[in-house]
Amino acid sequence: MTRPYNFSAGPAAIPAEVLEQAAAEMLDWHGSGMGVMEMSHRGKEFLSIYEQAEADLRALLAVPAHFKILFMQGGGLAENAIVPLNLSRAGVVDFVLTGSWSQKSQKEARKYAAEVNIVGSAEDTGFTTLPDPATWTLSRGASYVHICSNETINGIEFHQLPDLKALGSDAPLVIDFSSHVASRSVDWSRVGLAFGGAQKNLGPAGLTLVVVREDLLGHALPACPSAFDYRVVADNQSMYNTPPTWGIYIAGLTFQWLQRQTEGGLTGVAAMEQRNIAKADLLYNAIDGSQLYVNKVAANCRSRMNIPFFLRDESRNDAFLAGAKERGLLQLKGHKSVGGMRASVYNAMPLAGVQALVDYMREFEQKHA
Repeated sequence: MTRPYNFSAGPAAIPAEVLEQAAAEMLDWHGSGMGVMEMSHRGKEFLSIYEQAEADLRALLAVPAHFKILFMQGGGLAENAIVPLNLSRAGVVDFVLTGSWSQKSQKEARKYAAEVNIVGSAEDTGFTTLPDPATWTLSRGASYVHICSNETINGIEFHQLPDLKALGSDAPLVIDFSSHVASRSVDWSRVGLAFGGAQKNLGPAGLTLVVVREDLLGHALPACPSAFDYRVVADNQSMYNTPPTWGIYIAGLTFQWLQRQTEGGLTGVAAMEQRNIAKADLLYNAIDGSQLYVNKVAANCRSRMNIPFFLRDESRNDAFLAGAKERGLLQLKGHKSVGGMRASVYNAMPLAGVQALVDYMREFEQKHA
């Protein structure tokens, strides 16, 4: 069966190999007589799935031993509350505004932190640039500094994480890496906590990943629910409450799929990074070389994962989307808050899918020139 190419921003495409394996194991996982969704999260069968997934992810992302990996629920949106509940210490927190998600994050944090400072913003450019870290007005004694390292809606990405120590801040850096986790390496020496929903690059909706430095545990506000207290979750190996077992299982299969990927002598996440650079370059070059399409984001901070573009003649938007669907190019409509188009080209999107989109875009432009 030939599947369409799914450019959804999330829930997003999952590798076909992963779906096929999950389908084969649906009724009976490894001779247990049970499907994964039917297992006790405390039984030996599921614990083996969980332990393998945790070990594979630690290896894939090169997570240091002094960081805890937590499998939680609620998605990135819930983490906008859970992070300040755990890390704000009812003090001052710093935010850098680079798009829709960092805006949502700072609004939520105001419910729990004594003060939220906007230390840098690209709002004046319509979130088409990144504010230079050298210009950030970081707070003295901030509990943490929050950035969204890839803005799904606006198509902005930090290609290098800021070095807060070099900027004179001892605060831990918190990154929302929901939409580019496992697409590139992470410099953990610059990170205190990273979080992200799984539904873009790691698996199905319902699973949330938190990677947190051990020294940041144990500081939750008294009002923090026990199930959201990172210390409690870590001490119970993500089993304090019933975890999203199916999501962990599918994510574990995805981690194994990632381990098998190769590109130019590289493997795993390093291979995916090279592949993702090639996919993004192919699409951006097609947009930049066109008279019909335009991407408004500054070239030095364009996202490799989420590529928004606009037709200069927006009266043709519906025709473009209809033609794309006929060719098996799905979910290209841009977010309702910004309009236009958006191609999300996460790890599961092959280069052939991006090429098919580029071929259609060129055909559409020639037809409507």
